[in-house]
Amino acid sequence: MKDPQTIIQTIRLTEKATMLGETNNEYVFVVHPKANKLEIKQAVEKHFGKKVEAVRTANYAGKARRERRADYGRTNHWKKAIVRLKDGERIDLV
Repeated sequence: MKDPQTIIQTIRLTEKATMLGETNNEYVFVVHPKANKLEIKQAVEKHFGKKVEAVRTANYAGKARRERRADYGRTNHWKKAIVRLKDGERIDLV
């Protein structure tokens, strides 16, 4: 799981993530559930070419769907990483 494309799945563009980017120079990514903080840091530095200061992670359980039927299921579990870049570093999202 050393490939940055398998570790970083997508970027989260929400109001909270946008505010974190503007105020704290932090970016929110959806990452592989088994990736640790060191792998996430190395993947961001390799993929974007920026220096990472800190990484915070959070695991989210998938939501239950169709509970009243016999074919009920869940959405996928996922992991979120909040990556803080060093001062002077920016990621252009547009």
